[in-house]
Amino acid sequence: MTTSAWGLLASFLAALIVLAWPVGKFLAALCNERVPRWMQRVEAPLYKLAGTAPERSMNWRTYALALLAFNLLGAVVVYALQRLQGVLPLNPAGMGAVSADSAFNTAVSFVSNTNWQGYGGESTMSYLTQMLGLTVQNFFSAATGIAVAFALVRGFARRGEGAEGKGLVGNFWADITRITLWVLVPLSFVLAVFFVGQGVIQNFDTYKTVNTVETTAFQQPKTGADGQPLKDDKGAPVMEDATTKTQTLAMGPVASQEAIKMIGTNGGGFFNANSAHPYENPTALSNLLQMIAIFLIPAALCFAFGRVVGDMRQGWAVLAAMTIMFVVAVMVVTPAEQAGNPLVASLGVDQVSSALQAGGNMEGKEVRFGIDASALFAAVTTAASCGAVIAMHDSFTPLGGMVPMVLMQLGEVVFGGVGSGLYGMLIFAMLAVFIAGLMIGRTPEYLGKKIEVREMKLISIAILVTPILVLAGTAVAVIAGAGKAGIANPGAHGFSEILYALTSAANNNGSAFAGLSANTPFYNGLLGLAMWLGRFAMIVPVLAIAGSLAAKKRLPVTSGTLPTHGPLFVSLLIGTVLLVGLLNYVPALALGPIVEHLVLWK
Repeated sequence: MTTSAWGLLASFLAALIVLAWPVGKFLAALCNERVPRWMQRVEAPLYKLAGTAPERSMNWRTYALALLAFNLLGAVVVYALQRLQGVLPLNPAGMGAVSADSAFNTAVSFVSNTNWQGYGGESTMSYLTQMLGLTVQNFFSAATGIAVAFALVRGFARRGEGAEGKGLVGNFWADITRITLWVLVPLSFVLAVFFVGQGVIQNFDTYKTVNTVETTAFQQPKTGADGQPLKDDKGAPVMEDATTKTQTLAMGPVASQEAIKMIGTNGGGFFNANSAHPYENPTALSNLLQMIAIFLIPAALCFAFGRVVGDMRQGWAVLAAMTIMFVVAVMVVTPAEQAGNPLVASLGVDQVSSALQAGGNMEGKEVRFGIDASALFAAVTTAASCGAVIAMHDSFTPLGGMVPMVLMQLGEVVFGGVGSGLYGMLIFAMLAVFIAGLMIGRTPEYLGKKIEVREMKLISIAILVTPILVLAGTAVAVIAGAGKAGIANPGAHGFSEILYALTSAANNNGSAFAGLSANTPFYNGLLGLAMWLGRFAMIVPVLAIAGSLAAKKRLPVTSGTLPTHGPLFVSLLIGTVLLVGLLNYVPALALGPIVEHLVLWK
């Protein structure tokens, strides 16, 4: 890595810790249900309207049912908005109804905090759909993840005495209201105002047609007399040459969606180019703030975890494990991109940085940000289950593209999504102490709670859900004719495109390797199923674990208790994450990016 790359990484992490500390303190207060009286007065009408009382705590089953019902209703609303947007207001571009399969995929995607996009936002979604459907779910899906993390942390913190002995984990309606109202909305408002100051657009104007400096040549599908696209004997569209001297510039309320897109680790872009578009991410400063915003709440939740369980060392240990794995990932992807492409070098193109070029692999990257920022952003967005991109991962070198894929395959626990990163890492922490308990012949304990047979069964389900979805889904896609039809590149790279898509969907990341024609009934259905199960088939076992832990009495620390806050435990936790993640996916990775790297550098 270059000096500039190290400096960018150090600045990013330093700013992150400084900002995450106070946010973590506030999140801990919400998790402990310590809300000032003036906040309670603001909340009261909302609870009255919903017919619930915030002090009425729920067991894990009731909490899970409320969560599932809320998110299912959200999916129905987003689906309906897409199907009806042609007759609804705030549609200056005259967008028609979204197809049924694409609307299903998008509804599931935004409700599950995945934000996978098989469509171009500026050419598919009206302003109303973007705001009332997608942006609203950006808030609610993020709040859902944090609420689940709250429930699990309460399970560790409670002592199993009195009412807590019934396994109560909190009130879902109170949690999601407070998280949205007092955390996500204020942070998003501040960030949106900052983005507007940097040049991100925020308006309801009609699309603008402007004259270009030069004539642009392009190809477009050729149509017949009936206006339908012509196809050749293989079913591929017939293309024809065309030119234009104008360009249509999409407008819209972008800054408001961009803010929660980052704060909530959502990742769904207003524009098809996502954060590579200058209207979403115009400057180097906005780019840095977007990366910090992605990691802000996941890092802050580590501090909140330490405060709630009464031992800040526990939060620091989890944060240390996340940070170490993240830094190692950056140390792999950045040099891989700086090394460039040997095939390009063989053509006599200088790969070394000079006054005339950035050097390295600049394909698919914004000149505004360069290799260092693009590589760091790729690691941030895939480590944090966000999915926003400023560079096309499909154009990364094989090893550079493998890093984002592996970060997702580890279970999105290297910071991870808001809430989901913490509860995913705590699942691995319980598995780590179970493995350590087997080594020394003791019943495993974590934070004074015994990890017994019931918890281990639930942990196994939570950990195995996503690998099964990814590997089984990839197998189906590479066998089915409809799956193979979407591959744009042959060989190992084409396999990587499918593996990346299923990895992104099942782990609720949402970034795409590109090159895969995924907006088809086959992929919309397959990826939609993977996104829904990848989200909620993990959340339910986590809530069951939370309820089980909340009902257990906390055990006192003894000389035989494994310390879970020092370097030894951090190493054990990292080893567990890598062992489970890599063992699941190494054979699949060997068929994709690994063999592609060997062929490229032969």
